Amino acid sequence: MQRVLVVEDDLDTAQAFAIMLREMGHDVEFAINGRAALDIAARFRPQTVFVDMLLPDFDGSDLARLLRLRAAPGKLFVVAVTGAAGDEAQGRAVMAGCDAFLRKPVDRTVVERLFTVDFRSL
Repeated sequence: MQRVLVVEDDLDTAQAFAIMLREMGHDVEFAINGRAALDIAARFRPQTVFVDMLLPDFDGSDLARLLRLRAAPGKLFVVAVTGAAGDEAQGRAVMAGCDAFLRKPVDRTVVERLFTVDFRSL
């Protein structure tokens, strides 16, 4: 089990994603904007964060960098998530230092696989 933060501006999508992660056995919080994500992360101390790259108040790659800077070194696994077509969002995610990149709609099997590999030990 991990503490997981989902940052997604669409409330229905955020709730559905949180439910899926809870069904997998994780402790989950979600935020619908970047400012709320920073506040929640400060108190919740997530181990994994799923960040929507297209938030209304934050660029997702900037938010990913901030979350990583505020976490203990090596203690945060950041997954960029986007519904945008093309490679631009993936490139921004890589530049932000995200550990993984997913396109919407997110596949449960792929998410489960993210939690079975300890990417920090690679």
